[in-house]
Amino acid sequence: MTHQKGIHFEVSERKLLLRVMDLFMIGFGIYLLPFIVDFEYLIYTQENAIAFAVLAIYFSIFATVFELYELFPASKFYLTFRNAVMCLSVVVLFYLLTPRITPFLPEDRIQILYFYIGILLMLLLGRLLYIGLLQSPRFYKRVLLVGEVTQMGNVLKSLKKHSPNFQIVGFVNSEQDEEERISFKGLTQFPGQQLIDILIDEQVSEVIVAHFNAESMNDDIYDQLLLLMERGFKVRDFTQVYEELLFRVPIQYIGKDFYKYFPFSRNNENQLYLFFRRVFDIILSLIGLLIGVLLSPFIILGNFMGNKGPLFYSQVRIGQHGRPFNIHKLRTMVPNAENGKAQWAQKGDLRITTFGNFLRRTRLDELPQFWNVLKGDMSFIGPRPERPYFVKALAESLAFYEARHIIKPGLTGWAQVKSRYGASIDDSRLKLQYDLYYIKHRGIFLDLNIFVKTISTVLYYRGQ
Repeated sequence: MTHQKGIHFEVSERKLLLRVMDLFMIGFGIYLLPFIVDFEYLIYTQENAIAFAVLAIYFSIFATVFELYELFPASKFYLTFRNAVMCLSVVVLFYLLTPRITPFLPEDRIQILYFYIGILLMLLLGRLLYIGLLQSPRFYKRVLLVGEVTQMGNVLKSLKKHSPNFQIVGFVNSEQDEEERISFKGLTQFPGQQLIDILIDEQVSEVIVAHFNAESMNDDIYDQLLLLMERGFKVRDFTQVYEELLFRVPIQYIGKDFYKYFPFSRNNENQLYLFFRRVFDIILSLIGLLIGVLLSPFIILGNFMGNKGPLFYSQVRIGQHGRPFNIHKLRTMVPNAENGKAQWAQKGDLRITTFGNFLRRTRLDELPQFWNVLKGDMSFIGPRPERPYFVKALAESLAFYEARHIIKPGLTGWAQVKSRYGASIDDSRLKLQYDLYYIKHRGIFLDLNIFVKTISTVLYYRGQ
């Protein structure tokens, strides 16, 4: 089979392209500045090589913190503008405050303004080019779905919501022939007999198979899919695509063959990785406790004025391997908020005090948990520990829930930076998918990603 595939970019390729474009546009902007205004603060000379490298490092770090490489915000110019202004404000501030590795402050302070506005305008111009060109339909990936009709609605919804760069051309029913074939409205259905011809005619670049019951797959379609794979055509399972796009494990599509989906990370048993994590935990917990001590006068005053009652509270949570331990937090609710009955905190919960809401939004209520991290009950990164009552209820409702306890719970985690506060079974199901993804893929780079996103969560005031 030979056909021309359209040009398209994977998620990782788009993020890399954005990084390269940003650095190029910033560098090009600095190059143009001397031709437009009297600018001498940072010019292209051999002596400034380190200064340019430092600028690139600062920008790369803070652009990640301020979510310039999250593809959804990157596709919306108003979000990009907001994030770019905040990012470059911090980058320029850090750049000016490190004169030993960057140029010394110019005598003519207007050059700082030229520097800031110049790189901001060029960065925004590059993002407009990205939105106008690479986000256009000509770079969409044309996809054909092959699967069970009963699952097609959920599959289509997931792809459209989380991957706007997919163009679904239609689907093929992969179930065994029946006297009355069920159809799916809202999407073109192709006959399965000439799968190869469909791919050529529709210029399909990828086939996604959403068939979760191997016994019911049509033999002819199976043979055609096998032939496509042998000829080098891209054929992928929907659960694989789901995990790559959403960064969570699709437990709703996993059955008795669960072991196929959980080849948990080797780092769970990597002693060197676990050693460095423990060192990292100890260092961060000492820093966190020091910050708590420094902020304690303000916290005590705020608690006295807007949170009347005890400053701390403790609660039993379930840790690694199901072992209970006492977690410590700053109190954010009125005393005796539950009256002996465990219940989730809701959005706009009236039990949360005025000062308690501030503590939650800024994540300052978590500071005492650094003591749990230092003791070894928790790690800085991991699934959030839950109360025994909720663990029992959720384990009865959600498959694989107990798998969260394979590793130590964390003060922050993949679920915390990727989803909202869990206040229902559905929220807990979503968070479980993220937790299992972390357990499956955890490593240094994912940990670093969570650390950076935690900073973003605090800066954008997203706590609850």
